[in-house]
Amino acid sequence: MTQSTNQLVATVRRLAFPASLAAAFALGAVFFVGHGNVHAASAIDDNSVAALTSLDRAMEAVASRVTPAVVNVAVTARGNGEVSASGSPMQGLPPGLQQFFGPMQQSPQQPEIEHGVGSGIIISPDGYIVTNCHVVDGAVQIKVTLNDRRILKAKLIGVDKLTDLAVIKVDATNLPSIAWGDSTKLEPGQTVLAFGSPFGIQFSVTRGIVSAVNRQNPFADDPRKPGNFIQTDAAINPGNSGGALVNAHGELVGINTFIITNSGQFAGAGFAIPSQIVRATAEQLIQHGKVEHGYLGIGMNDVTPDNAHFFNLQDANGAIVSQVTPDSPASRGGVQTGDVISQLNGEKIANSGALQVAVSQIAPGTKIALGVIRDGKPVTLNLTVGEFHGNAEVASEGSPDGPQSGKLGLAVSDLTPDSRQQINVPEQVHGVVVESVRPASPADEAGIQPGDVIVEVNRKPAQSATQFASEVHQNKDGKDLLLLVWSRGNASYRTIHPDADEPKG
Repeated sequence: MTQSTNQLVATVRRLAFPASLAAAFALGAVFFVGHGNVHAASAIDDNSVAALTSLDRAMEAVASRVTPAVVNVAVTARGNGEVSASGSPMQGLPPGLQQFFGPMQQSPQQPEIEHGVGSGIIISPDGYIVTNCHVVDGAVQIKVTLNDRRILKAKLIGVDKLTDLAVIKVDATNLPSIAWGDSTKLEPGQTVLAFGSPFGIQFSVTRGIVSAVNRQNPFADDPRKPGNFIQTDAAINPGNSGGALVNAHGELVGINTFIITNSGQFAGAGFAIPSQIVRATAEQLIQHGKVEHGYLGIGMNDVTPDNAHFFNLQDANGAIVSQVTPDSPASRGGVQTGDVISQLNGEKIANSGALQVAVSQIAPGTKIALGVIRDGKPVTLNLTVGEFHGNAEVASEGSPDGPQSGKLGLAVSDLTPDSRQQINVPEQVHGVVVESVRPASPADEAGIQPGDVIVEVNRKPAQSATQFASEVHQNKDGKDLLLLVWSRGNASYRTIHPDADEPKG
């Protein structure tokens, strides 16, 4: 996110309260007029506001404990609009989602040089600081302003683009640092405070609550980036990137990273990387200068009440394997499409996001045991975790068009060598090609698009248009259909609620 000085000043002016009105408002708040005379208003007694003053003291205690560990991060970088280099997490965000790094200014003497401001948090007395990757990636110079106003040069220890985290270090000792908190224990409604440098204004704190936890990965450039984001209504704005989100005990539970906004500024929905991910990533960066992420080689869906019965499950927990990469740790370990992973090393797996985060933190080469439900029966699979390499690019979605009829609202054709080449379908993928989708149809609502390949219907192969139609026709009226759909390099299960008043097809 970029913002010029003039834009920033204009924003401040729009938010500023006119001085004359401010004075009048203050006067009216303190005095009242009676019988032609001005009298001082009496203060509210302590007992009436005891709860509020107690809350104030608690918030003051947290702020005074955390603020000394908060730093302002000033970056000089080469670029043309974003400090982050090409391929940074700044890319791939859907409309309305923005990471808040700024304000950015371009040097008039050297047009290729840009300056930006972010935030960071000291995690050890010897000067290690956690911030966002998109704050420091591509930096040629990093300066850190401490709470005592000292300005120190920082060196980059390492970045991890997959999690959008980075560690930098200043040459200092006995620095105030923050204690780690456990983000897995956060619950919606808990009080949190956000610290950072909004709009470059240093050492700011705001208060709010945890609005939600375990928010999914919103980045379109790589579906394998871990999610589990913390959502909060504590105000965070441009410049807060890399700042701390803390709980009521002053413990670090998250790193503020992006917001949902149509204006470029805070609109009530901010998101932080949970400390569960931050701590593991920071420790690897400090020890090795890089992060080695565990990798299984599978695509996943969540188990939902809609699809659970298709897999003979008693509850809606676990991660459904929708795709297995050939010659991957998962394929070598016997994982199959349609397996439901319910446990990892004896620990229950709630959903695909939880499995993704857990696996990404396991060191490559580690042997693990997966508890799997296969056709309703428990199976234990032993495999060795591989290492994740690079990011996969996902093509943007097309828009369905064309009139269609039928219970599902789509038309399919056989996957021929020509169509396979045209839509770039790998040889190991077999199914039928979606030719068109009727707008507002059940298929459309399930996110199916022209060019997708339907691999299975209700867990049975659909290797020709005739076979697909046969499986659909066998489905009882009013019953949901489970389709395994390959789309732009990834496979996923889609539950379709057919129209009951139209012919099948």
